[in-house]
Amino acid sequence: MKARVPVERIALREWMLLSLLILALVAGLAGTQTLGRADQVWYDRCLQINSQPARDDIIIVAIDDYSLRELGKWPWPRPRHAELLRQIDAAQPLAIGMDLLFSEADPAGGDSQLAEALTLSNKVILPLVSESAGQGLSASRPLPMLAGAARQLGHIHLELDKDGVARSLFLREGSNGEWWPHFALAMQEVANKVAPGTEASLPGARLPVQQRKEQRTSDAGGVWQRDYRMHIPYYGSSGHFQSVPYVAVLRGEVPAAFFRNKYVLIGATATGMADSFPTPVSADDGMISGIEINANILASLLDGRSITLAPALPAVLCNLLLIALALLAYQLLSPRTALLINGSLIVATLIASFLMLRYAGYWLPPSAALLGLSIAYPLWSWRRLEAAILYLGEEFSLLDKEPHLLPEPAATEPAERTPALSDTLEQRINAMRSAASRVRDLRQFVSDSLSSLPDATLVTTTDGNVLLSNQAARDYFAGLGFSAVNDALAPYLFAGMSHPQSVTQGRDRGFSWWNLLDLQHSKSMAQGVEVRDGRQNDMLIKSAPCYNADRQLAGWIISLIDISAIRAAERSRDETLHFISHDMRSPQASILALLELQQDPATALPQAEFLARIEKASRITLALADNFVQLARAESQDYRYETVDFQDILLDAGEEMWSLAKSKNIRIGTDIAVGEYPVSADRALMTRVLTNLLSNAIKYSPRDTTITCSLQLRQSLADAQVICTISDQGYGIARADQNKLFQRFQRLRNSGQPHNDGVGLGMVFVKAVLDRHHAQITFSSVPDRGTTFHIKLPAVLI
Repeated sequence: MKARVPVERIALREWMLLSLLILALVAGLAGTQTLGRADQVWYDRCLQINSQPARDDIIIVAIDDYSLRELGKWPWPRPRHAELLRQIDAAQPLAIGMDLLFSEADPAGGDSQLAEALTLSNKVILPLVSESAGQGLSASRPLPMLAGAARQLGHIHLELDKDGVARSLFLREGSNGEWWPHFALAMQEVANKVAPGTEASLPGARLPVQQRKEQRTSDAGGVWQRDYRMHIPYYGSSGHFQSVPYVAVLRGEVPAAFFRNKYVLIGATATGMADSFPTPVSADDGMISGIEINANILASLLDGRSITLAPALPAVLCNLLLIALALLAYQLLSPRTALLINGSLIVATLIASFLMLRYAGYWLPPSAALLGLSIAYPLWSWRRLEAAILYLGEEFSLLDKEPHLLPEPAATEPAERTPALSDTLEQRINAMRSAASRVRDLRQFVSDSLSSLPDATLVTTTDGNVLLSNQAARDYFAGLGFSAVNDALAPYLFAGMSHPQSVTQGRDRGFSWWNLLDLQHSKSMAQGVEVRDGRQNDMLIKSAPCYNADRQLAGWIISLIDISAIRAAERSRDETLHFISHDMRSPQASILALLELQQDPATALPQAEFLARIEKASRITLALADNFVQLARAESQDYRYETVDFQDILLDAGEEMWSLAKSKNIRIGTDIAVGEYPVSADRALMTRVLTNLLSNAIKYSPRDTTITCSLQLRQSLADAQVICTISDQGYGIARADQNKLFQRFQRLRNSGQPHNDGVGLGMVFVKAVLDRHHAQITFSSVPDRGTTFHIKLPAVLI
């Protein structure tokens, strides 16, 4: 027979295989940046959300459309630029950046005036760019006159990604050993009076030596070099920084104090003239002019902000960590919880990526992890479903081979059958439907069988947790104060039980679950073990083991049988045998002894005394036998109920006891209101109840006293009761003996009261008859003052 692989091993194997594949995929994607375009989309969106307020100390003097209309078309004469510089420099700005290329001489000869203005200011930075030179690159500088007059030169290159978006730049670029700072960095250095190349530190990532060179050499054998790559933390889109028109400054319309201690950038923003670029924050505006991009770069340098890209290894590890958390959730948690965690990880990845970029300036590409999380759960669900279908198919086949315990209804052939699908899913669904129906039928069969058992029955696990219980068990434990039985612990249910022997011997030794476990493993549980519960009922506990299909112990079936009636009958039998051996035997032995004495003339008694003694012994025997017969009838099932007036029964009993009361000069009085007192009762037995009570009242009362009998009819909306009260002025019952009044063969006697021949069955008879009539009897007694009995019977409403 082929060994079956447990479903846990199947699921674990599928999980490990899927985990390795997903982790390898995510590691490859994160390491090779295959999803770089998707990362750039989220990167741009984060920068758009992460807008920062513009710095107040950065001013753009814009060569805009308005200035072109007022001053004429471009290019403008160099003296005009010189005049602008003189006006701005008079306000003592921190630095001036002229983002204008002066690579050709002014035809009007105004370069000298501009050079003079540059020299006088000594705060102006001019741009340079690289240009193609054969197969290489070379620097395109301003005119030597202007370059020499400027405080510093700075390159204005931006690094365009493959999608053409300007996201980064190199803070230092150069050729043939000569380095130039970026235009914005040069402005910061001029304001801080720092010489180029002497900066304490620069933001951005340094490139390895072999990557600092542009892979295109010039004809002269030089190379273009770049270093300190910085990703720009854009502050905002076009128009974010303060801007004034060129012509307004030139005409003096802007106060000079406006530029004091400010960074002033001069450049073109006019349509068709400015060197504009797409940026991450210009999605809606199209492109941003170069001078505004330089303003963003300068602001980030002044604020010490930059964006650092996560290296390949940390990026791979972070992405793998997220995938590993999701995979662990798939294996350890429920599908719904795993799905929630998977979705939460996707959202958390996006939020964490944004927060790290906003507050730490650290960019961790999330696309690899997002793709892994997006495909991992569907793949895991598919593989788990496949494994479940495979396992269930094998289990259904084995289940179908098992013998069917219950008859199954015969399949009816429809008159016209529609073509059925025969794919695997349809087959598994049909098999599942059949197995589920069979399990439901079997469970119902077990449940009905358990419920039909007359004794309280529990089905528990090996550690005592109750799985099933029948109605008899639930009713029994409800009487002990346990509202819930299913899912309760058997040790808790059995905690209040004890051994009957320990109770009778005065030792309250509890019967615990562990005692039951010890007995379950012994042969004594075949006969059962006897305990006594909290209601003083004698119970017999039996147990049988339950095994699973692999013959391993799975639980216990525990039955509780109420043997209180059996034990009560045994005690009654023992008491009766004791009575017969003593009380019944004594008068008979007395008669035999009298007969023997009478045969000898020397010991013979006078005839009258002899007959009196014989009569007395015979009457005692007859009374004892009569008491037994009456008690047997009271405890039998043969009652003749009829609707009678209870006052008639009370009067009959009083008439019957009149002569006995007369012998002691005891008066029997009645206090009965006019009316009817209908009850459903066996008249003869109920009359005997009242005569027993009256007889006891007479026997245990001194001479010349009164016995009072009264009746009441008490009615309410729910029911009605007849209350009979019999009160005497006798010797009373000692408090210590009051709880023995309704027990067999109990003869209660106070000191000083006369001896009475009784066997202790009269009150047992009274209690038995009243119980069969659903009546209640209570009493109150004070020694030497008397006893009062109250009988409450259900009245018959007419």
